[in-house]
Amino acid sequence: MRAATRVLSNADGPASADGAPGGATRFGISRRDYPHLDLANLTRDSAIAIYFQDFWRAGRFPELPPTIAIKLFDLSVDMGAAHATECLQRALRACGNAVLEDGALGNGTVAAAHRAEGPALLAALRSEAAGYYRALADKSVGVGADERARFLAARLDRAYQ
Repeated sequence: MRAATRVLSNADGPASADGAPGGATRFGISRRDYPHLDLANLTRDSAIAIYFQDFWRAGRFPELPPTIAIKLFDLSVDMGAAHATECLQRALRACGNAVLEDGALGNGTVAAAHRAEGPALLAALRSEAAGYYRALADKSVGVGADERARFLAARLDRAYQ
Protein backbone atom coordinates (compact mmCIF):
# COMPACT_ATOMS: atom_id res chain seq x y z
CA MET A 1 0.00 0.00 0.00
CA ARG A 2 1.69 3.17 -1.27
CA ALA A 3 -0.05 5.40 1.25
CA ALA A 4 1.18 3.39 4.25
CA THR A 5 4.70 3.38 2.83
CA ARG A 6 4.49 7.19 2.67
CA VAL A 7 3.36 7.41 6.30
CA LEU A 8 6.06 5.00 7.44
CA SER A 9 8.76 6.97 5.64
CA ASN A 10 7.76 9.92 7.82
CA ALA A 11 7.28 7.95 11.04
CA ASP A 12 9.68 5.02 10.91
CA GLY A 13 10.75 3.67 14.28
CA PRO A 14 10.11 4.95 17.79
CA ALA A 15 9.62 8.61 18.69
CA SER A 16 10.04 10.46 21.95
CA ALA A 17 6.98 10.60 24.17
CA ASP A 18 7.87 14.15 25.25
CA GLY A 19 7.04 16.09 22.10
CA ALA A 20 4.46 13.87 20.48
CA PRO A 21 0.86 14.84 21.30
CA GLY A 22 -0.14 11.15 21.40
CA GLY A 23 2.72 10.15 23.69
CA ALA A 24 5.05 7.31 22.77
CA THR A 25 4.81 6.18 19.15
CA ARG A 26 6.22 3.53 16.87
CA PHE A 27 5.76 3.74 13.10
CA GLY A 28 3.43 6.66 13.82
CA ILE A 29 1.09 4.48 15.92
CA SER A 30 0.54 6.23 19.26
CA ARG A 31 0.09 4.84 22.74
CA ARG A 32 -2.83 7.25 23.23
CA ASP A 33 -4.76 5.72 20.31
CA TYR A 34 -3.66 2.11 20.94
CA PRO A 35 -3.08 1.83 24.72
CA HIS A 36 -3.11 -1.99 24.77
CA LEU A 37 -0.68 -2.42 21.89
CA ASP A 38 2.90 -3.47 22.64
CA LEU A 39 4.60 -0.62 20.78
CA ALA A 40 8.10 -1.85 21.56
CA ASN A 41 7.45 -5.02 19.55
CA LEU A 42 5.22 -3.55 16.84
CA THR A 43 6.46 -4.64 13.43
CA ARG A 44 6.35 -2.64 10.22
CA ASP A 45 3.89 -5.15 8.72
CA SER A 46 1.61 -4.85 11.77
CA ALA A 47 1.71 -1.06 11.48
CA ILE A 48 0.73 -1.29 7.81
CA ALA A 49 -2.18 -3.57 8.74
CA ILE A 50 -3.36 -1.04 11.34
CA TYR A 51 -3.12 1.82 8.85
CA PHE A 52 -5.02 -0.14 6.23
CA GLN A 53 -7.81 -1.27 8.56
CA ASP A 54 -8.22 1.72 10.88
CA PHE A 55 -7.43 4.58 8.53
CA TRP A 56 -7.55 3.69 4.82
CA ARG A 57 -10.61 1.42 4.91
CA ALA A 58 -12.37 3.53 7.54
CA GLY A 59 -11.98 6.68 5.43
CA ARG A 60 -12.96 7.46 1.86
CA PHE A 61 -9.40 7.79 0.61
CA PRO A 62 -9.81 5.36 -2.32
CA GLU A 63 -12.52 7.65 -3.73
CA LEU A 64 -10.11 10.59 -4.10
CA PRO A 65 -7.59 11.26 -6.88
CA PRO A 66 -4.54 9.11 -5.98
CA THR A 67 -2.02 11.89 -5.18
CA ILE A 68 -4.56 13.71 -3.03
CA ALA A 69 -5.60 10.46 -1.32
CA ILE A 70 -2.02 9.64 -0.35
CA LYS A 71 -1.28 13.14 0.96
CA LEU A 72 -4.58 13.35 2.85
CA PHE A 73 -4.01 9.89 4.32
CA ASP A 74 -0.54 10.91 5.52
CA LEU A 75 -1.91 14.09 7.07
CA SER A 76 -4.86 12.25 8.63
CA VAL A 77 -2.56 9.83 10.41
CA ASP A 78 -0.48 12.71 11.72
CA MET A 79 -3.04 15.41 12.60
CA GLY A 80 -6.31 13.50 12.68
CA ALA A 81 -8.82 12.98 9.90
CA ALA A 82 -10.99 16.01 10.71
CA HIS A 83 -8.08 18.49 10.74
CA ALA A 84 -6.60 16.98 7.57
CA THR A 85 -9.96 17.11 5.80
CA GLU A 86 -10.41 20.75 6.84
CA CYS A 87 -7.02 21.45 5.23
CA LEU A 88 -8.27 19.73 2.06
CA GLN A 89 -11.50 21.71 2.12
CA ARG A 90 -9.62 25.01 2.53
CA ALA A 91 -7.32 23.96 -0.32
CA LEU A 92 -10.35 23.20 -2.49
CA ARG A 93 -11.75 26.64 -1.74
CA ALA A 94 -8.40 28.18 -2.64
CA CYS A 95 -8.67 26.38 -5.98
CA GLY A 96 -12.11 27.84 -6.62
CA ASN A 97 -14.30 24.96 -5.43
CA ALA A 98 -17.03 25.95 -3.00
CA VAL A 99 -17.17 23.30 -0.29
CA LEU A 100 -18.28 23.32 3.30
CA GLU A 101 -15.32 23.38 5.71
CA ASP A 102 -16.69 20.88 8.19
CA GLY A 103 -13.86 18.37 8.48
CA ALA A 104 -15.98 15.58 6.99
CA LEU A 105 -14.89 13.81 3.82
CA GLY A 106 -18.35 13.80 2.29
CA ASN A 107 -19.70 13.55 -1.23
CA GLY A 108 -19.23 17.27 -1.94
CA THR A 109 -15.58 17.24 -0.89
CA VAL A 110 -14.84 14.08 -2.89
CA ALA A 111 -16.56 15.48 -6.00
CA ALA A 112 -14.76 18.82 -5.68
CA ALA A 113 -11.40 17.02 -5.38
CA HIS A 114 -12.09 15.39 -8.75
CA ARG A 115 -13.06 18.71 -10.33
CA ALA A 116 -9.93 20.50 -9.09
CA GLU A 117 -6.74 20.71 -11.09
CA GLY A 118 -4.50 18.07 -9.45
CA PRO A 119 -1.12 19.83 -9.07
CA ALA A 120 -2.75 23.08 -7.89
CA LEU A 121 -4.86 21.21 -5.34
CA LEU A 122 -1.83 19.30 -4.03
CA ALA A 123 0.14 22.54 -3.67
CA ALA A 124 -2.77 24.20 -1.87
CA LEU A 125 -3.20 21.19 0.42
CA ARG A 126 0.49 21.30 1.34
CA SER A 127 0.19 25.01 2.08
CA GLU A 128 -2.87 24.52 4.29
CA ALA A 129 -1.13 21.70 6.19
CA ALA A 130 1.91 23.90 6.74
CA GLY A 131 -0.36 26.63 8.09
CA TYR A 132 -1.93 24.15 10.50
CA TYR A 133 1.49 23.15 11.85
CA ARG A 134 2.68 26.78 12.09
CA ALA A 135 -0.40 27.66 14.13
CA LEU A 136 0.32 24.76 16.50
CA ALA A 137 3.95 25.80 16.85
CA ASP A 138 2.86 29.35 17.72
CA LYS A 139 0.78 27.92 20.58
CA SER A 140 3.71 25.95 22.06
CA VAL A 141 4.37 27.63 25.39
CA GLY A 142 5.13 26.43 28.91
CA VAL A 143 6.78 23.23 30.07
CA GLY A 144 8.12 21.22 27.13
CA ALA A 145 7.53 24.05 24.65
CA ASP A 146 10.98 23.69 23.07
CA GLU A 147 10.50 19.96 22.56
CA ARG A 148 7.03 20.52 21.05
CA ALA A 149 8.41 23.25 18.79
CA ARG A 150 11.09 20.87 17.45
CA PHE A 151 8.45 18.18 16.96
CA LEU A 152 6.22 20.59 15.04
CA ALA A 153 9.11 21.92 12.94
CA ALA A 154 9.61 18.40 11.62
CA ARG A 155 5.88 18.24 10.84
CA LEU A 156 6.11 21.53 8.96
CA ASP A 157 8.79 20.00 6.73
CA ARG A 158 6.52 16.98 6.25
CA ALA A 159 3.64 19.21 5.10
CA TYR A 160 5.59 20.21 2.00
CA GLN A 161 6.44 16.63 0.97
